Amino acid sequence: MGVSGCGKTTIGDLVARELGVPFLDGDSLHPVENVAKMAAGTPLTDDDRWPWLATVGTELANAGDGGMVLACSALRRSYRDAIRAQAPDTVFLHLHGSKEVLRARTEGRTGHFMPPALLDSQLATLEPLQADEAGVVVDIAAGVDEVVREALAGIAVVARSKTGGSGGAAGSAGAPGTRPRQFDVDLQAAPFNLDDDAVAWVESTLAGMSLEEKIGQLFINHNNDYSPKYLDGVLENYHVGGMRYRPGPSAAVQEHIRYAQSKTRIPLLVASNPEMGGAGSCDDGTFVSTHLQAGSHPDKAIARQMGQVAGVETAALGCNWAFAPIVDIHYNWRNTVISTRSFGNTPEIVVERAKEYFDGISESPTVCAMKHFPGDGVDERDQHVVTSYNTFGYEEWNRTYGHVYREMIGHGVQSIMVGHIGAPELSRHFRPGMADADMLPATLSPELLQDLLRGELGFNGLVLTDASQMVGLTQAMKRRDLVPATIAAGCDMFLFFRNPAEDFGYMLDGVKSGVITEKRLHDALRRILGLKASMGLHRKPADQLVPPPAALAVIGSAEHRAVAAEIADKTVTLVKDTAHNLPITPQTHPRIRLYGISGGADFTRADPLAYLDTVKEELQAAGFEVHLFKTADQREAAGETGVNFMSIISEEATGDYADKYDAAFVFANVKGFAQEAAIRIKWSSPMAAEIPWYVTEVPTVFVSLNQPNHLIDVPMVKTAIHAHAGSREAIRATIEKIQGKSAFQGTFNDNVFCGSFDTRL
Repeated sequence: MGVSGCGKTTIGDLVARELGVPFLDGDSLHPVENVAKMAAGTPLTDDDRWPWLATVGTELANAGDGGMVLACSALRRSYRDAIRAQAPDTVFLHLHGSKEVLRARTEGRTGHFMPPALLDSQLATLEPLQADEAGVVVDIAAGVDEVVREALAGIAVVARSKTGGSGGAAGSAGAPGTRPRQFDVDLQAAPFNLDDDAVAWVESTLAGMSLEEKIGQLFINHNNDYSPKYLDGVLENYHVGGMRYRPGPSAAVQEHIRYAQSKTRIPLLVASNPEMGGAGSCDDGTFVSTHLQAGSHPDKAIARQMGQVAGVETAALGCNWAFAPIVDIHYNWRNTVISTRSFGNTPEIVVERAKEYFDGISESPTVCAMKHFPGDGVDERDQHVVTSYNTFGYEEWNRTYGHVYREMIGHGVQSIMVGHIGAPELSRHFRPGMADADMLPATLSPELLQDLLRGELGFNGLVLTDASQMVGLTQAMKRRDLVPATIAAGCDMFLFFRNPAEDFGYMLDGVKSGVITEKRLHDALRRILGLKASMGLHRKPADQLVPPPAALAVIGSAEHRAVAAEIADKTVTLVKDTAHNLPITPQTHPRIRLYGISGGADFTRADPLAYLDTVKEELQAAGFEVHLFKTADQREAAGETGVNFMSIISEEATGDYADKYDAAFVFANVKGFAQEAAIRIKWSSPMAAEIPWYVTEVPTVFVSLNQPNHLIDVPMVKTAIHAHAGSREAIRATIEKIQGKSAFQGTFNDNVFCGSFDTRL
């Protein structure tokens, strides 16, 4: 306890390490309303504090026999009494310092929501420990090591007095009654909540497995082939615990999963990527919305609907594990790997919508893996091609990403996918003095997986890596070392082989050499089997693990498409119309010059401009006369000769442009990640004719069907719309709103302006 700047977090964490118990910063338990008040320099009232103090006391009371260390100001006797009401055995360690020492410390730190100006208020509020309170007072003027030594000595004295001299849970490191910091799985606690019979199945299954079968359960295979022969090889040779498949037609996917489940002794976790509803899990699944789209309207139920459709359609396929929701926070507008895959740019919107998605998909027999711990969205780079970093400090991370993870863990999420994302300040918090060269992605960092995720956040569920082919992981160390290192660090499952025989061998070698201890291996296996048992997979015959073909009727159903159309109408967003160009109708502006912009073909191999046919059809159906622009490459591909980018510019940019066209519509569908560190518009040529030079000639409307950051590349456009998706529903809704037939309802955050003044003009 103590005022701001006394070192509660630093000293508390070090004391916890010496005692071998978890540490928790009480500030992380403040509701967002309290944080906002403190950040604004407004002192909290007692009405603000009482619920928080009750939460602090509850955390201490629930710490178990080993106890915990919790940092909390606890300035007044009444506040400490409120904590003791929940946890009577609490011992208070008061870190005392002079006003001069405290002011120097608070003025020298950054990124904390308690500004130095509130120090005087806190000192005036502080009531020292009284004689009848179990506690210790330590002067913080000495060095950190000395403060920790004095604190431990004082705690040991108090512990002896409370236990009649026999030592106890609050004693010094290694004292009788203490227990080491450990995070063994509790299968009867959340999120598994197994009964005795299910726990017995886990233990008997584990006991009956060969070493090779144990190794295999750690792997999630990416099924690159639908043939029975391929599946037989994977299951017989590598005994995998889970699978994710290459999307295809729903009937083929379902039969593929059915065959796989029929050939395995232990039921499989079958994963899909239902980030947008049913789309992405099979070719004919329903696209409902992106995560950003679900965060771009006041109606939080959009996220629940997305989860509901995702759950119904993936369960019909035979999937039981959703690699969603995404709980990253899109702080950096330059980050395009989660720009459409995050619910927004604040922890509050992410928590609210992620809970809705989780509740919606949980209506189906599906468990979730939220991603990507410790949090994407700060670095602009993409972990698919390079290790990226979450550079937030410990306190800032706890207020943002930590808040999201605590809320979702408390809400019952069953598993967490760890990104190949480093977190230097978090690592240094747990490993003071760690050198830059020693920083590793979270998938290889025990301080992030054990001390933070298991310890401070209290996550009891399953942890899996993100895809192991990502360069964010593979650049860190040799493959033979990194494969077992992920499990040793605290991951429970390894996502995708690079070379099955090699990776399986590397993992086996890691167990035999002791890199992965038997204790760590068995803990991971209990979590894997426990997740399967939590869905009742162990009770189902193999022929009942996948629904019958008739269940596929829900895939892409009219009901689900109607949900998608309703969401599209709600979320089409007018970002700006500063020139008051809208509405534009066939009566006022009949002749439309239509431009299409894409990022080129990506790994999906889909035609990047296929959406333009839909745009043209919908514009013509509305009554517009459409004139489609084609680049030099497109015209050459159609057989035209004698064209190049200079001739196209000369032909397009003529003085009679406004005589030929009444308005220009630019539809951009720039997609792709995993191939570049960040995605921006790539024009067809130098000084390309499709760049909106024509804004000075005719009313111009720019529509993005995907990325929200295009204004940085087209700041000259005065009318910008974010439609979020290239689906027919979204395109149709956009064209209706351009004509003024329905109102724009979508909302946006400031990321759309990309930190530049000219994008707002």
